[in-house]
Amino acid sequence: MPCTRRLLLPLFLPLTLAAQPELDSLAARAMKEFEVPGMAVLIVKDGRVVTSRGYGVRRLGEPAPVTPRTMFGIASHTKAFTAAAMAMLVEEGRLKWDDRVTEHLPEFQMSGAYVTREMRIRDLFTHRSGLALGAGDLMYFPPSNLSRAEIVRRLRFVPLAYSFRERYAYDNVLYVVAGEVIARVSGMSWDEFLRRRIFQPLGMTSTVAGIRALRDSGEIAFPHAKDEGVLRPLPLADSGNWGAAAGVITNLEDFSRWVRLHLGGGELEGRRLFSQAQQREMWTPVTYVPSRPGEGALGQVAPQFSAYALGWNVSDYRGRRIIHHSGGLAGMVTRTVLVPELRLGVAVFTNQETGQAFNAVIYTVLDHYMGAQPVDWVAALAAARRKRVQEAEKKVKDAMAKRAAAPRPSLPLASYAGRYRDPWYGDVVVAEEGGRLRIRFTHTPWLEGTLEHFHHDTFVARWDRRWLLADAWVWFSLKPDGTVGEARMSAVSPLTDFSFDFHDLRLTPVAADAKPY
Repeated sequence: MPCTRRLLLPLFLPLTLAAQPELDSLAARAMKEFEVPGMAVLIVKDGRVVTSRGYGVRRLGEPAPVTPRTMFGIASHTKAFTAAAMAMLVEEGRLKWDDRVTEHLPEFQMSGAYVTREMRIRDLFTHRSGLALGAGDLMYFPPSNLSRAEIVRRLRFVPLAYSFRERYAYDNVLYVVAGEVIARVSGMSWDEFLRRRIFQPLGMTSTVAGIRALRDSGEIAFPHAKDEGVLRPLPLADSGNWGAAAGVITNLEDFSRWVRLHLGGGELEGRRLFSQAQQREMWTPVTYVPSRPGEGALGQVAPQFSAYALGWNVSDYRGRRIIHHSGGLAGMVTRTVLVPELRLGVAVFTNQETGQAFNAVIYTVLDHYMGAQPVDWVAALAAARRKRVQEAEKKVKDAMAKRAAAPRPSLPLASYAGRYRDPWYGDVVVAEEGGRLRIRFTHTPWLEGTLEHFHHDTFVARWDRRWLLADAWVWFSLKPDGTVGEARMSAVSPLTDFSFDFHDLRLTPVAADAKPY
C-alpha cells in the first residue's frame, strides 16, 4: 500500500479527476479493512459537487456496482428532513416551535402529566424529554406492524427515566410524533409533505420516504451484517411506521442537492425552501451532549463541545463548527458532515453496519480541507474498533462465567410458557415446542427465537436471525405460589444497538385467550 503521507496529502489537490485515484485508494482500503461491500462518497465545496462516486457492489455475491444513483436508506438523516418540514410550517405561521404539542395533536400523551402538558414542538426534536436512550424503539424497529398513530397512542405507557429536559438521551419515537404533527397541521401525510414540499421542489426525483415506494427501482443497495461471523446480505426492512424518524431513502445525485441547500442557507439554484432565520434555528444548539475524550489520533479530534439542535448535531472538529448526523439501519450506516465556514459538505453511505468506514473517509476529507497534518484514519479507527470489540467480548464472557453449577430451571419448561404483555410494546409469546422454549414478539416478525436456559429462571433469547446481533437475557420472577409473576429482558452484549430497548419492557402474564394487544 502507498505510505500514509502519499495517500493523504495530495487528496483533492487540485480539484480535478487527477486526484480521484487517491480517493479511490482510500475508499478501497477502508472497505477492505471494515468489510464493507459498497460505499458512496459525496463531497460538496463552494456550492458545487466535487465528488459523487460509488465503490464496490450493491449486494454481496452480485456484480451490480454502487453508483451515484444507487439508493441507500439514510435512517436518522431523515430527522433533518422532518425538522425542515416543520420549519417550513413555522415560517408559514401554521404553528410555532414553542407551541404545546397537545395544541396540534390533542391525543398526545407521555407517561407523566406534567411532561404531556409542557412538551413543546421544539422538544420533539431535541432528545431531552426524559425518555431513556432509544426508549420505545421496539415499537418500530425491527420492522413492526404497529401504525404511526398506534405508536403515538402507546407512547403514554413508555416509562420516563429522567426529569423533563434534565439531560440528553437520543430517541426516535418523538420524531414519529413530529411527523404526525406535520400531517395534522398540513393536511397531508408526512410522506406526502416531503414529496410535494421538499423532494419535488429540490429536484430530488429519486428520493422516497419508505422501502415500499422503491419496489420498482432496480438500483438499491442491500444491507449487510455478520451472520455467525459470515458477512451476508439482509432483507430490506419493509416498514413505513418509522417514517419521520428514519424513513428517507435517497442516492448521491439527489442528496447532493440537499447538502447544497443547507450550505446555501435554505436556497438552491434560486429557489428558497426556508429562510436563513429558520436555518439558524435548526442549527442552534439546544441540548448539551456529553462527549468522551478519545485515545491516540481520536483524541486529537475529540469535540470541545457537542450539542443537539433541531434534527442536527452541532459540535466542533479541529476548532471549526460542524453540523452533522449519522444514520443506522440493520446492515446499513451513513454519515454527513457540513462545515459552514468552509462551505464544505461530506457524505458517505455504506451498506454495512460498521461506522468506522465512513469516518475514515470523512475525517480524511475534513483534514485535507482544514490543512491538518495527515492521519492514517483507517488504521486509527481499526485499532479503536478492535479495542471496543475486545472489551465487549470480555463483558459477555464474564457474564457467562457467572452461570451456576448444575443450572437446571426452577420450573418445568411448560410453566414459563404463555402470553406476556407489556403496556407499550404489546404481547410477547413464549411457547414450549419440542422440549424447548420459543419466544415470539407478536408485532415484530424478525424477533423470533429460542430461549436457551442459562441458570435458575434466566434464559438467553437466541434470535433465529443471527445477523440481528441482539441476543437478550430473559429472566422470570416467581410469585410466592411458584408461578411466574413477571419477565424482564436486557441485551447480552454492549455492542447491541440501543434501539433493542428490551430493558424497558415489563412483561406480565395474561390469559392465553386474551384479546391480542
